[in-house]
Amino acid sequence: MIIEMPETSTNDVAKKMVEIRESGGAISLGRVLTLVVVAEHGEPTEAAVEAAIGASSEHPSRVIVLACGSRKGESLLNAQIRVGGDAGASEVVILSMSGPLADQPHSVVTPFLLPDCPIVVWWPGAAPEDPSADPMGRIGRRRILDASKSTHPESVLERRLATYSPGDSDLAWTQITHWRALLASAIDRPPHTPIQSVVVTGPAQSPGIELLAGWLYSALGVPTTRSIGSFEVRLLRDHGATVLSIDQNGNAVISVPGKPDGRVAMTNRDLPVYLAEELRRLDTDEVFEQALRGAVELSQQGQPA
Repeated sequence: MIIEMPETSTNDVAKKMVEIRESGGAISLGRVLTLVVVAEHGEPTEAAVEAAIGASSEHPSRVIVLACGSRKGESLLNAQIRVGGDAGASEVVILSMSGPLADQPHSVVTPFLLPDCPIVVWWPGAAPEDPSADPMGRIGRRRILDASKSTHPESVLERRLATYSPGDSDLAWTQITHWRALLASAIDRPPHTPIQSVVVTGPAQSPGIELLAGWLYSALGVPTTRSIGSFEVRLLRDHGATVLSIDQNGNAVISVPGKPDGRVAMTNRDLPVYLAEELRRLDTDEVFEQALRGAVELSQQGQPA
């Protein structure tokens, strides 16, 4: 069910949600968190809504979408409420603001936050320069960013580290989960000779590749080189290199000297899957912080950024 409420107020929207709850059952029962989605004018709001709904099968939530439009004209609030089949396992409130109201999303969202539930704030587009100091970021236990959406990808990780606060995370980090798992598995396989150095190759100005290199650098503590080209990770040992690459069919290939190549079919992961993975943990991701620091250190050493 989708209910449109043009030119409304937060009070009227809150009343309508109570009315829906009383007429159709307690729609907020079983909600494990409040997910606040902050989208600026022109950003793909509907794609973010669909991703939140997709993630709700694993994390039933109250999803509050703040669509901040033009700052011109008078303050105006349009709302849309989605429940039932149109909201998956969640309930969705889309609050579209324009005029001076668009600069006050933290005030608009307050009446809709579920009591005693953790709050996660997600910027599906460009995030503020200092997320934890942003009025919206301050209300969240977790803050999900996406470095790949930055307008300055060459310096985005340095700026993320400069303003890093426990609870920050990034979808660029989530997107390399499978690669990290494969590399951890390859490192654990015999022979267990020490890794002397690492070479990570991938597209230029790719935050995910930078974080992968930073993770290996911080975890292994060996010289790490970041190169530009097709994706490949080389773990150099005395007896040869353990190599992770991709074949023409999109499968992951792990090559170890003296052994047949291993191939792993890579499943298609999309935005709802990434978001669901991020919502599985509400504590600080210390490994992400270490990878971020490693990536920035490599960049400052003169590696490609």
